[in-house]
Amino acid sequence: MTYSHAHQATSVEDTPATPLTTLHRHLTAQLPEAACTWLDQALDEAAAHPGTHGPISPWELRLAEAGRRCGPEHADAVRVLILHAARADTDALTRVYAQGTAAERRAVLHALPHLVSGPQALPLVEDALRTNDTRLLAAAVGPYAARHLAAHQWRHAVLKCLFTGVPVTEVAELDRRARADAELARMLGDYAAERTAAGRPVPQDLYRVLTLTDPEAGPPPPAADHGTSGARRPHTAPGADGAHGKES
Repeated sequence: MTYSHAHQATSVEDTPATPLTTLHRHLTAQLPEAACTWLDQALDEAAAHPGTHGPISPWELRLAEAGRRCGPEHADAVRVLILHAARADTDALTRVYAQGTAAERRAVLHALPHLVSGPQALPLVEDALRTNDTRLLAAAVGPYAARHLAAHQWRHAVLKCLFTGVPVTEVAELDRRARADAELARMLGDYAAERTAAGRPVPQDLYRVLTLTDPEAGPPPPAADHGTSGARRPHTAPGADGAHGKES
């Protein structure tokens, strides 16, 4: 996982090899005292009453409060810790995803590598890949998708990132999965040809991925030759539906 300075957001990079206790330590170093107290209480409550209790569990209410209590810049990390403390299984994660805001859905996607060992949560990833919320898309192409998403769906996820402006650096294990993938190369070539024929710029990230599919390919052409700009951070795309675009 990566961690920012105290005035920046706590970043969630879902790598199961990195203990969530480390995330907790870095997070509490950045939060004010009142937020730290609330977080510790929320984690203790989730650990003491894991699973599902009635129509909604107490820890699910804490997920909804995370942005207000700890700040939206830290909410992803806080929610991942709460989901882990509650030992949320696939059914619980699916319920939270279905009923939650875009921010809560994103946290579920970040938590998948830590909580689900098999492919049973793939429907959540597939749903996120159908949206135009680029922060949700970026979370969907994390390590869980890299490990479990079928080749055909994974290729289309990469194309979706290019189409919506999600930097391909967000795609977990891109080098491994794209390497020598002739079908992905064909799809990228078709997409580039379509954009060129329509007089539209070809995303510079496309050439980076294309190079991975063909180890003998040359370096990407200069950005100026294709009218592209540098990669931008994921944002909520205009037109995304309200359930996927709301942040907290």
